[in-house]
Parts: sequence; C-alpha cells; structure tokens
Amino acid sequence: MINVQDFIRNYQEAFGTKAPLPLLFGYSDQPIAETSKIGGCFFKGLNEARNGVPVSLSAEVIGCGGGKLYTGFSDMPERVPKFVSLTEKYKKTPEMVKDYIDSLQMQRAEKTYLNFIRVDKAETFDNVEGILFYATPDMLSGLCGWAFFDNNEPDAVVSLFGSGCSTVVSMTVVENARNGHRCFLGLFDPSVRPFVGRNELSFTIPFSRFVTMMDTMKECFLFDSHAWKKVKARIEEDN
Repeated sequence: MINVQDFIRNYQEAFGTKAPLPLLFGYSDQPIAETSKIGGCFFKGLNEARNGVPVSLSAEVIGCGGGKLYTGFSDMPERVPKFVSLTEKYKKTPEMVKDYIDSLQMQRAEKTYLNFIRVDKAETFDNVEGILFYATPDMLSGLCGWAFFDNNEPDAVVSLFGSGCSTVVSMTVVENARNGHRCFLGLFDPSVRPFVGRNELSFTIPFSRFVTMMDTMKECFLFDSHAWKKVKARIEEDN
C-alpha cells in the first residue's frame, strides 16, 4: 500500500520542496468540504484545493454543462455538439463532437461528489481515481520521463483533444477503471487557460498507473542524475 507521506518525501526529493504538490481526486457519497457553486469553468474553483482547502464538486456545485458531463454527473446536454463546433469552433462539425464524446466511453458517476484535495492534506490514497499535477515544462520533463522509465508503449503519455475537465477527469477515470497505463497531458483547451498559470499544463496519472510508477520512482533519473539535478535547481529557482 502506498503511503502518502512516503510519496511526498520522494516527490520533494525528486522535484524539490518548492515544486507545487499535486491534487488527488476521487468520488465519494459524502463531501469532504463545503464548496459554493462555481459559475463557468470549475477549474477556477480548484485554486482553493491548490492552496490547501479541499473542494467537493457535484451536479449542484458545477455551473458548466460540459463540466457536469465530463465529471460524470449528467448526460450530454443536447446543445453541446453545436456549441463546441459552431460557437467555440473546436471541431469542424457537431457530428465530430458527438463522435468524440462517444469515443470517450464515459460512465455516469455512481457517487454524488468528486473531491479534489492536495496530497499533503490527505491521509490515504483510498478511493483516488487520479493524481493531478500542475506542471511547468521543466516539471513535465521529469513527470514524462518518470512515466517512460518502465514503459515502452507508444501511449505511455498521451495528449488528446478535449476540454480541461475531460483531459483531466474523464480520461483519467476511464483509464483507471480499465486498469490502464496511460498518463495524460492536458489543459490545452483555450477555454480553461485563463484559470491556470500561463506556463502550466496538467499531467494526470490514473491511480492504476501510479501504483506501478511509485515502485520504480527511486530507480529512475529523478534521483542521482547529473542532468536532472540541473533541471531540479531551475524548478526551485522558479517557485
């Protein structure tokens, strides 16, 4: 069983004590925090979690129809394909949007709340679907390299089309359910960009993959590598 404090020690040894700690996210029947309704993109509300205050999302808390869909709290609103294609202009046709959403093979959430909590505020990894890192390019160098260390599959790390909530939540949850190995780069969606740092993307590890990555973490270049020490020093300078 992975211990939270062990992970934090390893992570800070690898990336430095100034690197932002990741968020854990997973579903529950009861909220772990009282969270007010979030109008628009719910990523603006995740800044609280990043600052150490847990966030509990639900169908009532999320104000965005797409956010409710991609967290599994609702079926696809009828207007979404046309909105994404004709208004946001992210796909050429509404049919392409519908095909994309169908391809995700999302399931409706079985529990009422989706909780985000900074790892140092969590006691265990119980009921965690994924681990969300807000990462600069230097951090992505380390996170991607860690994922590649024991995995030669061409999809060890992938970047797929989608909203911020789909690339972070939907894809990770589906991957975890299938006990998969893919990690996800995200937050390329222009609609979510105003709510994250200008030099940040997301790197999400499904818990199914996190378990195996933790087993090999201290064997990879993140520890005692001359090249990585230079990058780590810059991460510490920038934070």
